Amino acid sequence: MVTQTNTRDRRSDGDRRGRQRRRPRRDEAPEGPELFERAVKIRRVSKVVKGGRNLSFSAMMVVGDYNGRVGAALGKAASVPDAVRKGRQNAERAMEPVTTLGGTIPHEVFAKYGSAKVLLLPAKPGTGVIAGGGVRAVIEAAGIQDVLSKTYGGSNPVNTVRATLKALSLLKDPQRERARRLGLDRIHTPEVTAPEVEPVEAASTEAEPVEVTEASTETSTEVPADDANAETSEPVSEEVSGEVVATTEPVVDVPTAEDESENSS
Repeated sequence: MVTQTNTRDRRSDGDRRGRQRRRPRRDEAPEGPELFERAVKIRRVSKVVKGGRNLSFSAMMVVGDYNGRVGAALGKAASVPDAVRKGRQNAERAMEPVTTLGGTIPHEVFAKYGSAKVLLLPAKPGTGVIAGGGVRAVIEAAGIQDVLSKTYGGSNPVNTVRATLKALSLLKDPQRERARRLGLDRIHTPEVTAPEVEPVEAASTEAEPVEVTEASTETSTEVPADDANAETSEPVSEEVSGEVVATTEPVVDVPTAEDESENSS
């Protein structure tokens, strides 16, 4: 009996150690950017079927980065942890930017979703977040530090969160809105760009090689026949079918002074 008791104690100790190893450490830094997340509402839902009821859970999760981005979504699963995980993932994908001004909202805004109505008012520095329930969760996740709020109508947390997100999406930047009304956002200033300059190729200093042939080295010593006959009246020999034939051109006699005297006498 003593041996069995010791064995059971050892097994229980081993199981405890294994469980402690599998649990995540709380002091470890979370992966990625730190996000604010809060479960606004967790509900148990039952669906009546032919064989009985199917129980499931739905969790309304709000996620933000404390720097002007916030999102909310609903997650459904058969267990609470799975519903919370799905809601967080859906909320991260649904995050949208929010317009803020100096830690508060730039102007008053009102929104309605279903039967829930939400009114948000800007506040001075040091006022804090005057809100509760789903409105407070959304505002804190967006990083807004000073704001006043008022809810009307239904008190359903899901509708209240949706109405708050709708109100934050209606916020506008005063400077951009003023520029839009004055038409300054439509003024287009053309960009001046320098003309493209094609790169100039550097002239090559090496001379291109010239092909020297035998025909180019021989100098022509032939003289045209017409020019030779015009200068001298010497016979010019022509080579016809291998025979040399001498050709003479008529010589013009120029009268001298003696011939002129004989003719006159």
